[in-house]
Amino acid sequence: MMASDNIVDVTEANFQYEVLSYSENTPVVVDFWAEWCRPCKTLGPLLEKLAHEAQGSFRLARVDVDANPNLALHYGVRSIPTVKAFSQGEVVGEFSGLQPEERIREFLSRITPPSPLSLALEKALSLLQDHQWAEAENLLRDLLDQAPQQPEAQLGLAMALLGQGYGTAALEILRNFPASREYARAQQLLPLAEALKNSEDGCLPDETDLDAAYAQAIRLAGRGNLPAALDGLLDILRQNKTYRQGAARQAVVALLELLGPNDPLSRAYRSELAAILF
Repeated sequence: MMASDNIVDVTEANFQYEVLSYSENTPVVVDFWAEWCRPCKTLGPLLEKLAHEAQGSFRLARVDVDANPNLALHYGVRSIPTVKAFSQGEVVGEFSGLQPEERIREFLSRITPPSPLSLALEKALSLLQDHQWAEAENLLRDLLDQAPQQPEAQLGLAMALLGQGYGTAALEILRNFPASREYARAQQLLPLAEALKNSEDGCLPDETDLDAAYAQAIRLAGRGNLPAALDGLLDILRQNKTYRQGAARQAVVALLELLGPNDPLSRAYRSELAAILF
């Protein structure tokens, strides 16, 4: 483990200062672990990753229960790994055993105040929902300068770029997207990024009338006219459900992801897609 002010190893000798006193100003998450504990070897690095992402909104303190048995006894640690959150010198939350990353994130969100980064991300995602692509891009680039590995911000930036028709730039992000809960959404956007890049490079197929219609739909998407692009792609699917090994269907799915679930048109287009395909 790389030591930092936000990730520390604590002992019975310094627990009062490093955990209880520190928690008067910043929440402290204490990981009770042991070298022989196999789940600890998975949970520990996950907690470290989340602590690095949090940029100081909480401190991670690690307690080796074999070396510090009195701490484990005092705080009622009956199995490991056990994680306890401290604020104002008191335990305010806890869990035992290896948990999925999403549940741990939820646990942390309940004990930490919104950070400036999380507020900036929330604002950027709101701009994306309103299709204010350029404004969202600027905000997300600033955010990623401070937290380069933030998957939600990376996904948001890819969407902002796609909304402006920048397929090549979005493709670079999506092809190198990190394993995360946003990964599946990134994969849904990938075909649109590839199609936009091919359109930029003049490499879209040009053999049939459907090819011409597909190229026009992708050009419309690149200009930000998502409804017109969807209309064109759905018309292709009415004529050929498997056009170009699913290229039109994949582009529709990506555009719906870009349009967002809260857009009034999303439900209608999703229903129309389902009626065509099924």
